[in-house]
Amino acid sequence: MNPTDYWNENEQILHSLKDDILVTNVDGIILKVSEVTGKIYGVDSESLIGKSVYDLEAQGLFTPILTPMVVKENKKITFVQTTNKGKKLLVTGIPVYNEKGELYRVVSYSHDITELAEYKDFLITMEEEMQRVKTELDLLRSKQLHDAGIIANSEDMKKVVSTALQLSEVDVNALILGESGVGKSLLAKFIHNKSHRAKGPFIEVNCGAIPDSLFEAELFGYESGAFTGARTKGKVGLIELSNGGTLFLDEIGELPLSHQVKVLKVIQEKQFYRVGGTKPINVDFRLISATNKDLKKAIQDKQFREDLYFRLNVVPVTIPPLRARTEDIVPLIHMLLEQFEKKYNRSKKLDEAVIHHLLHYDWRGNVRELINIMERLVVISPSTLITIEQLPDHLKEEFTPPAPSLDEAQTLKEIMEKTERQVLLNARKKYKTTVRMAEALGTSQPSIVRKMKKYQII
Repeated sequence: MNPTDYWNENEQILHSLKDDILVTNVDGIILKVSEVTGKIYGVDSESLIGKSVYDLEAQGLFTPILTPMVVKENKKITFVQTTNKGKKLLVTGIPVYNEKGELYRVVSYSHDITELAEYKDFLITMEEEMQRVKTELDLLRSKQLHDAGIIANSEDMKKVVSTALQLSEVDVNALILGESGVGKSLLAKFIHNKSHRAKGPFIEVNCGAIPDSLFEAELFGYESGAFTGARTKGKVGLIELSNGGTLFLDEIGELPLSHQVKVLKVIQEKQFYRVGGTKPINVDFRLISATNKDLKKAIQDKQFREDLYFRLNVVPVTIPPLRARTEDIVPLIHMLLEQFEKKYNRSKKLDEAVIHHLLHYDWRGNVRELINIMERLVVISPSTLITIEQLPDHLKEEFTPPAPSLDEAQTLKEIMEKTERQVLLNARKKYKTTVRMAEALGTSQPSIVRKMKKYQII
């Protein structure tokens, strides 16, 4: 086979390929191209031979150019190139060496990724749209929570709300746990209002407030003449009233042992008898219970039935105490201030020092105690601005930050900086993140970061 025939064979092989292949020398002069190359750039392939890639870039045929990059880096290079037709090409350049090991040629090939780039742009647009929708949903959910009287800025409360929303979709029994005053009744109403039973009744039974002698009559109702002093026409019980809705047994841990088996039977069978009645009454309710007691300990102490506990505790939800979710305190303060301003038709504003005191109070009575204090402040404050003087004495006494020691060798600025640094150290130890520190100290997160850098707090 003579050299000419051999060369023609190579040309045939080159043109038979369905990929864009282009060969240049180290100066960027095009030596060989495949037929596909010309189609990609909208020109005749043969017209490219002998031309400089630098000139073609200047003419706008494609950009950027590959040859100088491969020559400079002396290695395989891959990047995205744009053609005069607006196509996106993933171009790869490979260095070719002669027998002396010198860079001799640059071979490049490409793949049209225009559709992929368009898909990428589409996905980016969709992600932005989804983020916008998510933000709108978050705002809507936040407003709904606010309207329901629930604040969930802290991670723990976000988990509680997320669980509550899941519970609202099904009729499973739920047990809400938490200290007195954390808002168990509020969460139970929230679950009810978000459920398919929202249009039905929400019947709340405080198991610790009904006298033992009246418990059955209140819960199950009674027929006429069931006992002395009973109504002539009888009475519908609270369980019967919950038909089609939600039955909320609050303070279930206070339920006497003698009544626990009766409640268990109703939960299991959804059927009961009125006091003095002989006809079974079927009832359809969703059960939510709540307690601030340790029911497991009560079981050990023989004060609570284990079978009832397991019936109630299908899905437990624990609401953290207010002191454990400081991120929620300031939003709660402002929400309650707004509510009581409307209730008493007064315009009030809280002094920053008051907010600082409220943030660092222990809140043993939880949200209920905060509600009482905020209502009191709105009512008794003689002026628009609520100051420390209006705070209850016990709250002012509990918050007594230690005064910085006076050193005649220190200036006021040095004393204040020392105190500020100590406050930041304490806050970092307690709240871990700069976001939570900022919320607790009533300032911005960038300000916290800036001050930590200033005092070299790592």
